[in-house]
Amino acid sequence: MEIKRIAFLETYKTENSVMGVVMVTDAQTKPIEFRVTSSINPTNFQKVLYGNVLHEHIAVELVALPLLEAVNEELDLILVKDPLFLGANEKQNTRIVRVFNGSGNATHNHSQLQLKPANGKPEPTFLETSKNLEGELKSIYDILAEISENRDLLEPFDRLTMACEQVHLKKTKD
Repeated sequence: MEIKRIAFLETYKTENSVMGVVMVTDAQTKPIEFRVTSSINPTNFQKVLYGNVLHEHIAVELVALPLLEAVNEELDLILVKDPLFLGANEKQNTRIVRVFNGSGNATHNHSQLQLKPANGKPEPTFLETSKNLEGELKSIYDILAEISENRDLLEPFDRLTMACEQVHLKKTKD
């Protein structure tokens, strides 16, 4: 397995809404493509109907699937921080792996592997995926371990947050 295109998929929460965002990069995390959803504002009625599954529904059905469908690049791997996105592994064909640091909470429902700390960072980075991809996690780990020797796999998520803040600020000014 060779990784040429990585998608970093995230949500950005504001006071009353959620935006989904994806950035496609090369293996060195240089951006190639960027997409963001419109604001998602669940109504009180939707909150009642969906209850505890609302956030998962938003993550998978309203953010992950539409954004991944809209991406022009052919993806080799999708990295996420939110474990709710792992539910999209069963609904599309590109592997989704959660990446998080030691302070991030492991779900304990999925297999995990630990990468060495990137670029002298004190905290290690962990990988996990959904049960249906457990058999592939080691081969994905091997590739990401090589990439993470020179790149912090969590840093692109910081870029996504800053980009979403700019998008949100622009929308509130318009």
